[in-house]
Amino acid sequence: MNTHDSLTLADEDAGDSSGFAADTWTLLVVDDEQEVHSVTSLALNGFEYAGRGLDIISAYSAADAKTILKSRSNIAMILLDVVMETDNAGLELVQYIREVLNNRFVRIVLRTGQPGQAPEYSVITGYDINDYKEKTELTRQKLFTCVYTSLSSYRDLVALEKHRQGLLKVISASADLFECKSLNEFTQGVIEQVSALLYLEQDLIVVRASGIALEKSGSGIEVVAATGRYTDLADHGGYSALPPEVCKRINTAMLSVKNVYGSNYFVGVYTTEGSVKHILYVSGEAKISVQDFSLVEIFAKNVALAHEKLLLMMRRQH
Repeated sequence: MNTHDSLTLADEDAGDSSGFAADTWTLLVVDDEQEVHSVTSLALNGFEYAGRGLDIISAYSAADAKTILKSRSNIAMILLDVVMETDNAGLELVQYIREVLNNRFVRIVLRTGQPGQAPEYSVITGYDINDYKEKTELTRQKLFTCVYTSLSSYRDLVALEKHRQGLLKVISASADLFECKSLNEFTQGVIEQVSALLYLEQDLIVVRASGIALEKSGSGIEVVAATGRYTDLADHGGYSALPPEVCKRINTAMLSVKNVYGSNYFVGVYTTEGSVKHILYVSGEAKISVQDFSLVEIFAKNVALAHEKLLLMMRRQH
C-alpha cells in the first residue's frame, strides 16, 4: 500500500444529521486501504437521501467486490479504487460489472490516488463509469454531493425499469383477460392480475394480498369473486359481511365514480352498459408504490374493454 494513495477529507461541514430511515441505500466501498473505508464511513455518517440512510459495505480487493456483487443485487453505488491487487483491478471490475453481471443500474465512481496510472480522459471514454474523482480533491462536502447525485440517478433508473417491466406485465395481463370465456373466470383473473401489478416486486404469498370483485346494479351490491381472506364472501354473507372500513372505502369510490388509493389498498370502479358499476377491492399487508398505482390505471382501461367484449360475446351465444 502507498501512503500517497490514501484518502483525506478536508474538514468541511456536511450539514446536520436527521437520523436514518428504516430502509437504506447500499453503498459498496472497494479499496485496499483500511483508512479509506474508515474515513468514508465517518464522512458519510448521518447521510440521508429521500428519507433513507446508507448501508456501507466494504471490500478490500476487486475479488472481494465480485463475490459481494454476485450475491447482492441491491447495491446502488460503488466507490471504487483503481490500483489494488493489480494496477488495473478497478477498471477490470468495471468491465465485470457491466459486461458479465450486465448491471447497468449501479452507479460507479472511480476514486484514485494515482491519476497518472489511470488518466481521467481515457478512463471516462473507455469505461462505463459515472464519475471520476482524485482522492485528494474529495472533501467531505464533495463526497456528500457525489453520493447524493449518484443515488438520485440510480433511483430514477430503477424506477424507469420497474415501470417498463410493469407495462410489459399490463400487456400480458390484458391479453390473458381477453382470452377469458366466462364472467367468473374474468373477474377472478382481474383480481389476480391487479394484485400482481400492485405488488410487482414482492411475493404475493408473503404480502398476503386479498381481493374482492363486486357488482352494483340498482340498489343491490353482489359479490362476484373473491380471493385471500375474502374467499368465503362469495358464498356466505356477501357485501354486508365485509369489515366496516372496507365498506367505507368502497362506498367512497362508488360515490365519486373514481379509483381510490390508500397506502396498502386499491378500489377500482368502472361502469358498463346499463349503468352497472363494477368494483374491485384489493388490499395487502405491504405498502403500494405510486408507480404501481399508475400501472393499475392503465390496466383498468383494458379491463373495461375486455369486459365489454366478453358481454358482447355472451349475448351472441344466447
